[in-house]
Amino acid sequence: MQRSAEKRVTIAFVPREQFATTQRCLELLLQRTSEPYELIVVDGGSPPGVQQYLQSAAMEHGFRLLRTDEYLTPNQARNLALAHVETPYVAFVDNDVLVSEGWLTALVDCAERSGAWVVGPLYFEFEPERRRIHMFGGEVGIQADGRGRMTCVEKHLYAHELLSDVQTEFHAQPTKLIEFHTVLIRMGAFQQIGRLDEGFQSTSEHVDLCLEVRQAGGEIWIEPASQITYAPPKSLSGSDREFFLLRWSEARGIATLRHMVDKYQLHPRSRGVRLSARWLAGHRRYSMDWLPRWKRRLGVKLGSRLEKSVVTPLEKLWNRWHYPLSRYGSLSTPRVSVFSPTSGNCRRCAA
Repeated sequence: MQRSAEKRVTIAFVPREQFATTQRCLELLLQRTSEPYELIVVDGGSPPGVQQYLQSAAMEHGFRLLRTDEYLTPNQARNLALAHVETPYVAFVDNDVLVSEGWLTALVDCAERSGAWVVGPLYFEFEPERRRIHMFGGEVGIQADGRGRMTCVEKHLYAHELLSDVQTEFHAQPTKLIEFHTVLIRMGAFQQIGRLDEGFQSTSEHVDLCLEVRQAGGEIWIEPASQITYAPPKSLSGSDREFFLLRWSEARGIATLRHMVDKYQLHPRSRGVRLSARWLAGHRRYSMDWLPRWKRRLGVKLGSRLEKSVVTPLEKLWNRWHYPLSRYGSLSTPRVSVFSPTSGNCRRCAA
């Protein structure tokens, strides 16, 4: 095994919105990554079966495992990993991502060639792998709308298109927007922008990163030779459902949007803020695996109307009651267990 000083990158494998995908995605990452790397896995309150798997995998593969008993927000998890990175680059990979062969080498080589601070892959979504595009870069910025109100404008390129339908030949190029499903970041960038902003508890943390990097003078690139597939949940139960609903809760969404409004001086009723709030509520409906069947039985038109007028308002009320802003709108400092197989010990510390 190479010393960390000889490796260009550390992979930080972090929880996103569920736990059931952890084992499959981590094992594919181990199988399909040929670039020499260090690996840090963050376990934010996973259920016993996943916790035991990760402990066994850490012993077998020799990676560092950081465990908290409570659920973590994405930027909390990423910052915990950052504290242990000693390589020139860090690659954040969510625990519901299926990487492809050569994904990491392509990202690092692009950063070396271009001098980019941040490099993202060609993102796909859903299975089968590498069939339907999630995004290939995009646009993001703060600007005034038609009424003179400051808003955040975000656009994902080629979103939800089938790769077979796209006529464009993709090539590595600068972009203004990537996502955190998988992203490579030069560690020197954090000397300019600081740690990832944990005020973004649920959404828009990728927007914040891209705006901060560009404001600090760094470049962001997209590299299609690196390809990954984001595999969202098909159904949720137990700890997965609880984590998912908290991750996208009204409380954390409201706290995040308030933070974004304050940080970027946005109008609280601007279109960007309203679209983010609407997206959060819509994404939570992944937890309702009965909803698509119900809509098909009622018919698309009637089902969609009832979803908008009945299901969505009731779900929002339930979510606000179950996850009150007074309790879940702010974060506490997690206690972390650090297991390092190379030293053969486990210790607990404050993050």
